[in-house]
Amino acid sequence: MRLLSVNVSLPKTVPHKEKFIMTGIFKEPVEGRVMLRSLNLEGDGQADLKGHGGVHKAAYVFSHEYYAHWKQELAREEFPYGQFGENFTVEGMTDENIYVGDVFRLGEALVEVSQPRVPCFKLALRMEEPRFLKPFMARARVGYYLRVLEEGEVGAGDSVERVQTDPGRMTVREMFNLLYNDKDQLAGAQRALRIDALSPGWRGSFEKIVAGSP
Repeated sequence: MRLLSVNVSLPKTVPHKEKFIMTGIFKEPVEGRVMLRSLNLEGDGQADLKGHGGVHKAAYVFSHEYYAHWKQELAREEFPYGQFGENFTVEGMTDENIYVGDVFRLGEALVEVSQPRVPCFKLALRMEEPRFLKPFMARARVGYYLRVLEEGEVGAGDSVERVQTDPGRMTVREMFNLLYNDKDQLAGAQRALRIDALSPGWRGSFEKIVAGSP
């Protein structure tokens, strides 16, 4: 498992549907080492702090293995690192082999997987494809957020070591499908709620499913 690129962006104003919005989704690779702190990477920022950022979403991870599919799907030759708005472009850390609650040594930092990513309209804006969200969510390879347990410097080329696997062993993809694509959710929701590292937002969604069951 390896960190291929560290990508950051401060919020900027961009046109969208005959108006202007603020967004930090246009991430670009940075050279050298960057400090990963409890709220975000040095030099990075979020425009909408209600939907993005915070201790449970300090950094967003996306697997480079998924780039090839979208290049073919969208008939594009090349995507730069950070194309999907991710802070960390990684190798060998797909949604199918990473569990929510896993802990990793990433460079000098210690991080924990807190939840899958839920894309918003700004990803479609970044991809220049207005209808991008539906197929992206249907594919259910959306990436995931990290909580920082120990701050530290990170940089492209760093190895990533899994130091703890959550006993619930629910993959990022399985959890995303459970909330957005599966019809029978009760048993999965009960299982997800046993994952201590699960972010408050996702925990609340699963609690509603359990509370509303017959």
